[in-house]
Amino acid sequence: MKVAVAGLGLIGGSFAKAYKKGGHTVYGFDLNRTMLGYARLAGAIDDELSDNCIGECELVIIALYPQDAIKYLEKNGPLISKRATVIDCCGTKREVCAAGFELAKKHGFTFVGGHPMAGKQYSGFKHSSANLFNRAAMILVPPRFDDIALVDRVKKLLEPCGFGTLTVTTAEKHDEMVAFTSQLAHVVSNAYIKSPTARAHKGFSAGSYKDLTRVAYLNETMWTELFLENRDNLIKELDFFIDSLGKYRDALHEGDEDTLKELLREGKKRKEEVDGAWQR
Repeated sequence: MKVAVAGLGLIGGSFAKAYKKGGHTVYGFDLNRTMLGYARLAGAIDDELSDNCIGECELVIIALYPQDAIKYLEKNGPLISKRATVIDCCGTKREVCAAGFELAKKHGFTFVGGHPMAGKQYSGFKHSSANLFNRAAMILVPPRFDDIALVDRVKKLLEPCGFGTLTVTTAEKHDEMVAFTSQLAHVVSNAYIKSPTARAHKGFSAGSYKDLTRVAYLNETMWTELFLENRDNLIKELDFFIDSLGKYRDALHEGDEDTLKELLREGKKRKEEVDGAWQR
């Protein structure tokens, strides 16, 4: 199979390496020419993705920021084969899917929104790996929610990546859910580390600190775009979180032991309900 990967950062680089490891021919594109050359030297791609070869590719993966992904599709849509399946990897889905579905209809290829739920706190090709997606979840947003044949075809196309589960949803539901599961966590982590106390944490911190601050180290350009595109859902989650934090603060300020204990009990109970009780 011939695979095109547009964007050779952490996610795109990992897709390229996974398909190369699986024995497929991979063409890569990146605005950074140095990075493109490095990916070729590293054996992650066979050659540069160009106007001459994109039409030969059965699978086109777009691992760019949302607005850049839309621009890439607008420019290259006429060159993509009508037999090809195009999957984006953006962290928000409403805008890119609306544009992708329309462009696919116009030019005859198949577009499926995608979001691999895998990553690291570090970005860039040098941190990419062929096994990044092993056992991870892949979210798919097809043009029709009930198109079982298309989902099955995409599942086969993605097999070399080793995803553990495929979740099929709508763009609206995706953005609502990732505001809670991903975006809120990044905001909280990034805000938490700004405490003046953080500079003196060494020797006083362990797993809790590491877990909460891991994603504070982020790509501010990408996450700003994702947050703003999904601001309605993220603001809703932030408002609830801020209100909830206020209850803990009030209980502490008043020295209200009963209320504080109940708040903590409720949180523990909710964790058990959501994720299942710990095995004893």
